[in-house]
Amino acid sequence: MGAVLEVEGLTVEYATDSGPVRAVDDVSLSVDAGEFLGVVGESGCGKSTMLFAIAKLLSPPAAITAGAVRFGGTDLVPMSDKQLASLRWTRMSVVMQSAMNALNPVASIGGQFRDTMVAHGVKNRDEVHDRSVEMMRLVGIDPIHLKSFPHQLSGGMRQRAMIAMALLFTPELVIMDEPTSALDVVAQRSLMVQIKQLQERLGFAVVFVTHDMSLVSHFSDRLAVMYAGQVVETGPTRPVFDQPAHPYTRGLLDAFPSITGPRVPLLGIPGRPPELRDPPPGCRFAPRCPLVLPQCSDAPPPFFEAGPAQARCLLLAPKATPHE
Repeated sequence: MGAVLEVEGLTVEYATDSGPVRAVDDVSLSVDAGEFLGVVGESGCGKSTMLFAIAKLLSPPAAITAGAVRFGGTDLVPMSDKQLASLRWTRMSVVMQSAMNALNPVASIGGQFRDTMVAHGVKNRDEVHDRSVEMMRLVGIDPIHLKSFPHQLSGGMRQRAMIAMALLFTPELVIMDEPTSALDVVAQRSLMVQIKQLQERLGFAVVFVTHDMSLVSHFSDRLAVMYAGQVVETGPTRPVFDQPAHPYTRGLLDAFPSITGPRVPLLGIPGRPPELRDPPPGCRFAPRCPLVLPQCSDAPPPFFEAGPAQARCLLLAPKATPHE
């Protein structure tokens, strides 16, 4: 059906007293209609900043300094807030990381649904009520809780209420910023199953940002792995998990336990991510990489093919040999 979202060369910088910090550096990716794209990486790698840039929700000192974000063929970067208002919620919506902070604490859930619909032209009271009830049932919440305030709901119910609000107009794209991070593992699994079922039923595309590799392994169609502001590997989820091409992706997978197969010790990634104010001139993972090559410090590596995936790693270049 073609791409609903195309991100090309997206760059985001934070203005600081000591100069700009490039939190997202030349990121390109696409999301097809009805596709589930997982974006993973450790904390501070630029996942959420990229997400907010795509949704045009950045606030100073952050700003998009280069690139394009095409939604339905239209570049969102030069659009004003007034122009974007016609797209938000109706065609593209966002589910924030913390529902308790995203929801208005002094308004009922039903009241917030009503305000959202009225702001986008739905003024008929019966239509507002019927749509609100339908969405609450769709995410597995008794519609009686439309009268409840956010503090009266559990964390999982608040997060599902946020998802219901995001789906009020059946958008083409839903962007989710770590929606399960504040939930226990049972609630995480339940919410992820529900998100996937809703996606398959309604046909919307998902960009799902998380630091938890195990979550996206079962639910995403494609994966983008970020490190130090860049996408370092991207491809279909299963091949990336089964045969990770980038050493950083392997390190992330080695840091998560598996409930199947032989018992193996969990491994961490030594060192820490580079300072984005002054990143390394070559591969940004080189100082932490166990398979570093002498030429890795010379220049940023391009993407190389790795089966159905792509990765920024010189190990995939012809005749590459690990440094002894």
